[in-house]
Amino acid sequence: MILLTGAAGFIGSYLLGNLNGIGRYDIVIVDDFERSAKQPNLRNKIYEAKIQRQDLWQWLAGEHPKIEYVIHLGARTDTAEQDQTIFDELNLSYTKRIWEYCTQEQIPLIYASSAATYGDGSLGFVDDHALVPRYAPLNPYGWSKQTFDQWALTQTETPPAWFGLKFFNVYGPNEYHKGRMASVVYHTYKQISETGKMKLFRSHREDFADGEQKRDFIYVQDLAQVIRFLMKRQPDSGLYNLGTGQARTFNDLVKNVFSSLLLEPKIEYIDTPADIRDAYQYFTEADMSKFRATGYRSPFLSLEEGVQKYVQQFLSLRKYY
Repeated sequence: MILLTGAAGFIGSYLLGNLNGIGRYDIVIVDDFERSAKQPNLRNKIYEAKIQRQDLWQWLAGEHPKIEYVIHLGARTDTAEQDQTIFDELNLSYTKRIWEYCTQEQIPLIYASSAATYGDGSLGFVDDHALVPRYAPLNPYGWSKQTFDQWALTQTETPPAWFGLKFFNVYGPNEYHKGRMASVVYHTYKQISETGKMKLFRSHREDFADGEQKRDFIYVQDLAQVIRFLMKRQPDSGLYNLGTGQARTFNDLVKNVFSSLLLEPKIEYIDTPADIRDAYQYFTEADMSKFRATGYRSPFLSLEEGVQKYVQQFLSLRKYY
């Protein structure tokens, strides 16, 4: 069976549905299932057992399940959260226990890292292990992911195969519960529906025009396909970027949402909130050469393709995946 944490969240629930789509139903799902806002993500999903996050260790000790793969996507992902103790508990201590269990039982592990580990991007976005100690994230969330990545790279006892995936800007269905942390695609659709226009952060740097800040936006479908590839192929263990490898502007993204709705774009620029202004990234772009060297040949959806699919097949129809 597969053990999937964070299964009620955005990426986890999408992956669960994707695995169901290829006939995998022998999945144990783990999450904080008391959050009612995430419950719709699990509708029509098939799984073997449902375990509360805090009960996982007792369940494993009592059931001694035969697990083929652990996919650990559970984490606190709020980049504006400043309480370090939350990240220490959920993103560090919990993940270390997952790692140690996989090592003890010799189970391959895939876990979610983040592009937030790269900080302001001044050192680039290269998933070279030798560069990892030099990266300086801009917020506690990024540091929690960076600290675990560094810890993992120092371990002499490891799972038989392990992959830390540095997710870039992911968007797609099942993120509706994320509030402020939902993708810009989601917020653009929501604002257009409510006001007919979209507000974007203006630039506070002279080298970027308003709305020309860039991100590597990746559709969640591509993440699911990459995870399935890693489960099947098991290339060299380590950290891997997971973006498209092509940065696009927020103006591009917003215009594509308007286009998907057959509307002319109306964009207004506002100041970046003070609480995130100093930690705001102006450019991210995954160097995907290391991952491509594993033999993965499938193209990633372009921003145009991904936005159109998300808007027309999910957001406009109020559908979950």
